[in-house]
Amino acid sequence: MNLKSISYYLGLFCFPISILSFINILYSSYFDYFLSINSYITTLIISSTIGFILFFFGKKSLRRINFLEQIFLILLVYLLVGFLISLPFYLSNYQVTFTNSFFEAISGLTSTGFSIFGNIKYLDPTLILWRSSSQWIGGLYFLFFLIIIFSNKQFSFKMNELTYSGDGGINSENNIRNLLFRIFILYIILSFLIFILLNISGIRMYNSLNLSMSLVSTGGFLPTDSLNTIIRSNLQKLVLIISLLISMLNFFLIFNIFQKKIIIREHKEDFYLIVLSIVLILLVSFNNFDGLEIIISVLSSLSNSGLALINVDNNLSLYFILITIIGGSLISNTSGIKFTRIYILLKTASSEINKLISPNSVINKNIFSSEKKITDENIKISFLVFISFFVSLFILSSILIVDNIGFEKSFKLSILTITNTTTSGMFAIEQMNFENLQISSKLSLIMFMIIGKIELISAFLLVKKFFLKD
Repeated sequence: MNLKSISYYLGLFCFPISILSFINILYSSYFDYFLSINSYITTLIISSTIGFILFFFGKKSLRRINFLEQIFLILLVYLLVGFLISLPFYLSNYQVTFTNSFFEAISGLTSTGFSIFGNIKYLDPTLILWRSSSQWIGGLYFLFFLIIIFSNKQFSFKMNELTYSGDGGINSENNIRNLLFRIFILYIILSFLIFILLNISGIRMYNSLNLSMSLVSTGGFLPTDSLNTIIRSNLQKLVLIISLLISMLNFFLIFNIFQKKIIIREHKEDFYLIVLSIVLILLVSFNNFDGLEIIISVLSSLSNSGLALINVDNNLSLYFILITIIGGSLISNTSGIKFTRIYILLKTASSEINKLISPNSVINKNIFSSEKKITDENIKISFLVFISFFVSLFILSSILIVDNIGFEKSFKLSILTITNTTTSGMFAIEQMNFENLQISSKLSLIMFMIIGKIELISAFLLVKKFFLKD
């Protein structure tokens, strides 16, 4: 295990938290929130100190780490950065325990949106901003992981190569910097675009800022207790729909539009996702809800955000929960099994049935009618992800049932955890009191929120690396 190289990269991931702390210090000073400023100063000092120690410890290393070491690095990033993000919660005046603080931090970092706070409107505005920025930085980190690490061709269980043709390998330090800079700039542009649209629609600037950081990262934290207090007019609903589409589709879609590339050829996955969204919307259009609110609910479920304007009964809530399992584009902040993998499984199954009916027929193995073929490896990985998802669901549901929250709620909460989707009235579990859960349940939710991002296959690979050595 190349600990020095891992230490070097881990140190780099600490510095953005220092920057966020400094921004909150300026915000607290400007608006006279002096009661909370000390917690951000402490976070700035601790994150900078840890970052510099780790950075200089691994500065003279080769800085080249293999895939399993990269997975280990991702896990350490979630744990260490989660700890740093938890400090302002723990040091605040709200008497939050460290377990609850860490739970809130991981929920933000993984863009899940579970919260131990019951009344958001009574929170310090700087702490609300900190919650939102934790989602934003978590979304950015995940895109870094997705393009640079999970694009590894040796272990392509994310299958990014099917919708991303760029060089995701860590070949040189210059390549890494250029790719990271490109992702960062594009992420900033998308965040700013959503912020401007929300602001133009009439939402006040503070709410627009917080909501834009949630939407671009497919997160679930809100600056208020309910989305209905922010989104009221039809124009605001339309902007929310556009924002959810941006976060659900391929991260590079807008970039390629500006590059004037052939969008249809390179983004057929996105085209199929939009068609699927339309079908899912039509299936529930008969309900007595506003048409825009139904669209928001479907897109929010597909994008694994969970933000919604409606409260539904148990039958319809199960429909929206099942949609969260599908997920969005492979190259996005969404979780779930992912639409492309489900497409591969369905197409493979239909091909096998077709072979039985007509053995001499020619089977089309192209994915999304493109030039890329569905390989046996793609099929195996898709099936393995499908199975591992339900294994995770069974394990987490079994743990949560012990906490006496009921089978139905345990089942729903497990799906939302693994898909990194927040609870809401759309899933009929809006009033979930995470603060009163047992510590074992909170730790389990923390673990599976991370697994929801890195996937259970990553955990299996790490276990094999550390505990099943030949």
